[in-house]
Amino acid sequence: MKVFLADDEIVVREGIRESFPWDETPYTLVGEAPDGEMALPIIRDTNPDIVITDIKMPFMDGIELCRTLRAQMPWIGIIVLSGYDEFEYARQCLQLGVREYLVKPINSENLREALDKVSKQLEDERKAIEHAASLRTRLGNDEQLVKEKLIASLYSEDAAAEDSRNVLKHLETMGCNCIAPFYAVVDAAYKPLSEGQEVAYALSEGSGGVMYATPTRTGSALLVLGDTAEDAEERAYAFAASLVRELERVGGSEIRVGIGDIVDAPEDILKSFKTARHIRHILVDRSDEKSVILGTREMGEVSDDANPSVISEAKLYMSQHFTDPNLMLQDVAKAVGMSNSRFSTVFSQMSGQTFTEYLIYLRLNKAKEMLRTTNTKSSQIARESGYNDSHYFSYIFKKNTGITPSEYRQQYQNE
Repeated sequence: MKVFLADDEIVVREGIRESFPWDETPYTLVGEAPDGEMALPIIRDTNPDIVITDIKMPFMDGIELCRTLRAQMPWIGIIVLSGYDEFEYARQCLQLGVREYLVKPINSENLREALDKVSKQLEDERKAIEHAASLRTRLGNDEQLVKEKLIASLYSEDAAAEDSRNVLKHLETMGCNCIAPFYAVVDAAYKPLSEGQEVAYALSEGSGGVMYATPTRTGSALLVLGDTAEDAEERAYAFAASLVRELERVGGSEIRVGIGDIVDAPEDILKSFKTARHIRHILVDRSDEKSVILGTREMGEVSDDANPSVISEAKLYMSQHFTDPNLMLQDVAKAVGMSNSRFSTVFSQMSGQTFTEYLIYLRLNKAKEMLRTTNTKSSQIARESGYNDSHYFSYIFKKNTGITPSEYRQQYQNE
């Protein structure tokens, strides 16, 4: 399972990163950040199973990070660290669905126990949901099938626009509250069909009532609810990315995912569905194994800002600013005039690398050049490459190259 760490104390991050025996466990540390604001885009990028977060952090604290993850990525297991053994913090954490609450200082044994406990909970829940989906497929559930047919009717040309609100009201009487200020539809196609539809159903069941999956002839349609337009967009991207990841996990292939317009009225859900399907159809002609693209607000067009020149502009901006240790995805997204979630997905789609992977690529290239051509100390190279923490720099360097910075330098000096 992939693990992400958010803590503003370098000593704590370093301790967990260096002292915990990651290589001897089924866990992989995929990233870290000093506050919730920096953590969020990287979490979306790396898609971890478990997030370990401190409570007290600048900019966005642990409580706010937990609240955001709960709203946008409810399938993530959260472990909270705190130096404050107070009931109020624990109470808030429990309300936000936090799995484990550890009081600092912690040791490897405490952390391993917490990770094992949360990991088992996530696995058990995943199996239970998959079993329920499988059972539902085999036996059929009349009420569930009625709900799915009602939701599917929102995507049909046959239903009159005024029927949309009545459909949502009827669903509400069945305990399925799909009424929200904003909506987005995700249209996915994949093979094999039955296994993929079970994955989509499982994702829906674990969404906390903010996403509803219905089967289609070629895959699934996901109705995403949002309190704000940005909320609906962020959730749509998060669900799309998770669907792709889970489909790959079960051996899915020919995965194509389109994300439709964000709309603010039930009668416009069909418009969002059409946009998503239109984009998904465009992807069929591409050679990519998987694709996720967000449409524009105008039906029938792929986003004008999703073109190679925008990605070139983003890469140029990154090449000029990667030495800034505080450079974040949202900085680059703002520079090219895109939302964070749209930029993240479009960048990955068109460059073949996530934002984080490309940023690491730029920084390590700079570090490698300095290691080959200068006698500058490793700590200084770390700073000039964009890393405030020289230990984290060494960790990232070895993780990506297989050797330490000093071993890399020695290798070239001996040639």
